[in-house]
Amino acid sequence: MERADAKIVVVMPALNAARTLNATVAAIPFDWVDEIILVDDNSTDNTVELARGLPAHLVWHPHNVGYGGNQKTCYLEALQRGADIVVMLHPDGQYEPSLIPQMVTPILRGEADLVLGSRLAEPGMALAEGMPRWKYVANRGLTSVENRLLGTQLSEMHTGYRAYSRRLLLEVPFLRDALDFSFDSEMLMQAAHFGFRIAEVPARSRYFDDASSISFRASVVYGLKTLWAGARLLLHRNGILRSRKFEP
Repeated sequence: MERADAKIVVVMPALNAARTLNATVAAIPFDWVDEIILVDDNSTDNTVELARGLPAHLVWHPHNVGYGGNQKTCYLEALQRGADIVVMLHPDGQYEPSLIPQMVTPILRGEADLVLGSRLAEPGMALAEGMPRWKYVANRGLTSVENRLLGTQLSEMHTGYRAYSRRLLLEVPFLRDALDFSFDSEMLMQAAHFGFRIAEVPARSRYFDDASSISFRASVVYGLKTLWAGARLLLHRNGILRSRKFEP
């Protein structure tokens, strides 16, 4: 697949992103992106009004459905609009839009179906850039457990910066996944379970007041749900308790 033949779509799952939205969109390398889709999950600020003035296709939810539910709308809309590669970029400015070319290149070359922007690929970088130590330790611990479960050797499985091939999104039953933050973990486990190729590129992240961040309590719930998703995969593989999430 050549760049000229591929439609690259950036999807932005938004919730109260008014303070950072304009700057994030302005930093997107438009020579690498054919379309932007912004899905607003019933924001209470003026995210929708700002989005209407941006070069983006806007979809808004009349009810809040959660981070995972927002992504489901993002990917469905991207597929129906003919995307060959879909990049998820948070509109809060935490991840670098300038990294989009590196994110999509492994898919364009046929080397990967899923690319993760890893904050832990370069030792010490995440902590130096402000990642709270407890998040760093939890991230490394969960990633280690998931690597053993999935037979992978990834440096980080809990990044929100991802690029997907069209084939992966058509074949992975992501509509069966959670509506909350554990959606990301389930998607990654499904991709590995179904044999899709996963690559990583080093990614920087910014930690500041307007960047989205889940609380310690929500992080604990997320970690437990991630472990439960891994347990469900093990039960499914061993024929003890089948799950439609891991059936094609």
